[in-house]
Amino acid sequence: MYIKNKNKFQTLSFKFQKMFFGICFFLIGISTNAQCAMCRAALSGEQNVKKAEAVNNGIVYLMVIPYLLVAIIGVLIYRMYTKKKKAV
Repeated sequence: MYIKNKNKFQTLSFKFQKMFFGICFFLIGISTNAQCAMCRAALSGEQNVKKAEAVNNGIVYLMVIPYLLVAIIGVLIYRMYTKKKKAV
């Protein structure tokens, strides 16, 4: 809930803090090595370095898609909620 005495700047500042935290939360996992035990065992060795990097990139790519879908749906729901709130 918002306090009635808050000014517009404090409310915007709070929104930017939430948005900054959300962006940081999703960007933290970008540099991780996403490789399961089976993939690591199949691609172990010095001669499979390029293949291992390709598998890691593919797994990260597949992991990002659901997060993007959830984020897009969240933004759409938020926009619908704010439009509905403004109309009332």
